[in-house]
Amino acid sequence: MTALLARWREDPGATYQNWFLWEERVKNFRSIRRGLQQVVAEIQAGTFGVAYRGSSLETVVHSIAEQRQIFKGADHAFLWKPKLRIPDIYESPGNQRAFGHLLDTCVCCTTEPQVLGAIREIDKVGIKGLGPAVANLLYFLHPTIMPPFNTAIVNGYNALTGAKVKLGRWEEYLAMRRGILTLNAEYRRLLSNDLGAIGGLLFDLGSSRYTAPPRADDVSAKATWMADLAEVREEGARAAKALAEARQEDETHTQVQGWLRDLGKALGYDVWIAANDRNRALNGGKLGDGCLTDLPGALRGAPGAEAIRLIDVLWLGRESGRIVAAYEVEHTTSIYSGIVRMLDLALGPEAHALEGMFLVAPDGREGEVRAQLARPAFSRVADLKVHYLPYGELKANREAIARFGQGMKPIQAIARNLI
Repeated sequence: MTALLARWREDPGATYQNWFLWEERVKNFRSIRRGLQQVVAEIQAGTFGVAYRGSSLETVVHSIAEQRQIFKGADHAFLWKPKLRIPDIYESPGNQRAFGHLLDTCVCCTTEPQVLGAIREIDKVGIKGLGPAVANLLYFLHPTIMPPFNTAIVNGYNALTGAKVKLGRWEEYLAMRRGILTLNAEYRRLLSNDLGAIGGLLFDLGSSRYTAPPRADDVSAKATWMADLAEVREEGARAAKALAEARQEDETHTQVQGWLRDLGKALGYDVWIAANDRNRALNGGKLGDGCLTDLPGALRGAPGAEAIRLIDVLWLGRESGRIVAAYEVEHTTSIYSGIVRMLDLALGPEAHALEGMFLVAPDGREGEVRAQLARPAFSRVADLKVHYLPYGELKANREAIARFGQGMKPIQAIARNLI
């Protein structure tokens, strides 16, 4: 097991490096939490509707499904299947309220007994078609309590332990969860308190990227397994190309943040770089070089401060210390997550000082931005005249703006109003 974990952690194509250590992963936790709060609010208000498509739940699950590898296809369990009448949370108001109660409890609670109690309560309702796939939502609320769940993870767990867990039943998921916690505790040094790590390992086992080590003391089986492990390492080298492409996307994101950093400083603003991005390498230095190392005191204590710290780039007035402009760079990741971070800012005490909120994205993503902002949940962001700033306009004009521009007017001139 130790040999497997060591090889898995080194593999650039496995979930540990390609997803679990992905810097964008942690940014999604708060946005998914807020999205689930919106689902709960709509169910409680009776405005959730009777369809998955276009619902607040679709927005959240789509954001989860965009996570690399492990959550691909996460939305399948929630898609309305009319012939089967599942999952029955769209046409049954009582089931819908029970589902909302589960989410509300898990959003608000903090302990393992509370989470497990909420799961047992929903299990008693017996909602047709609504099973442990919900654990993928709960993982983003309680990553140290709830492991993610899908077919590959179940297959990986069965291969590793010899268990016979079946899909679709909460009691089997909870039994598997207990076994996962035991494994995680035993090998925590090579895993994490965040159960996404061991979930990723089980996913790679269940997807046949790795073969589980022999459970019996069988010398021949062990030798065969070690040979398989060596072959996987060779396959990992071929997968490095795909990982390099993914990193190139991250580098483009960082480059655009760098343009905004340099432009903000040239226009006389203090600049804040997202707390988890500032150490990224850029042009022989770090992205956060010359930028604020801490937010002003009033912002540190503001509601939603943790989300504001993760906004890609902020421009602040040097004398006032107030946020003048906020930028979310959405190269390939979910635009939804960026808007949610903007929402925390829009609902806070700094909103009145803002002169601009900008979603910075490739030239062809304007339609996606408009579609997200049309959702009622984001009306407060739209009220603040959020702008779409295409890469092409920023790249073509940034040097001239830095040299001749003053204030926010030049940026507003090359951006596009979205309302």
